[in-house]
Amino acid sequence: MEVNFEEFLKNLILPLVEKPEDVVVKELETNSDSTVALQVLVANDDLGRVIGKNGRIINALRTILYSCGARYGKRIEVSIDSF
Repeated sequence: MEVNFEEFLKNLILPLVEKPEDVVVKELETNSDSTVALQVLVANDDLGRVIGKNGRIINALRTILYSCGARYGKRIEVSIDSF
């Protein structure tokens, strides 16, 4: 069974933001088959909500994805940006 990490991450982020229609999660190409790089784009107003105080929210999201990825032999990298 293959996991759609993009959709999983998007479902985790949507309740955190005020503009869910502006959330975009893209999978980036990597040199390794065992690495999945995800880029999260959110509205500028929502960037602080997704990062959280001292980065706690984004670190928690990374930990969840790291654990999920380890179960399937994948290393998950998450970057975040705004537009």
